[in-house]
Amino acid sequence: MHSDETAVREVFERLYKAWGDGDADAFADFYVEDATVVMPGVFNRGREAVRGYMAAAFDGPLKGSRAVDEPQDVRVYGDTAIVVSRAGIIMAGEQEFPPERERLATWVLSRRDGRWLVAAYANAPAR
Repeated sequence: MHSDETAVREVFERLYKAWGDGDADAFADFYVEDATVVMPGVFNRGREAVRGYMAAAFDGPLKGSRAVDEPQDVRVYGDTAIVVSRAGIIMAGEQEFPPERERLATWVLSRRDGRWLVAAYANAPAR
């Protein structure tokens, strides 16, 4: 595996460790300042919006949850990476997420000062 692809995949490991820790600051630190996040019914623009959204979620409906996000396709074009993944949220007390909560996600990452960061994220139901 190419070292850029490995570095991109490592972002997911660290990002979801922050999720598992319920750490909105660490989670948002993986996003560029003007990142966009689009999910059904949600549009966030900017790292601070991501931080606020995740802090509220970790204190509320996502408390004790963890996310599974498995890159299916990783393409690196210079300082930009596009990742398509299959994902889901395992809520507190669950062992796995049900099929109806499975998502397909598209990520755009940008290398800034040698560090891969999320510039854009969008997801949609997989089914």
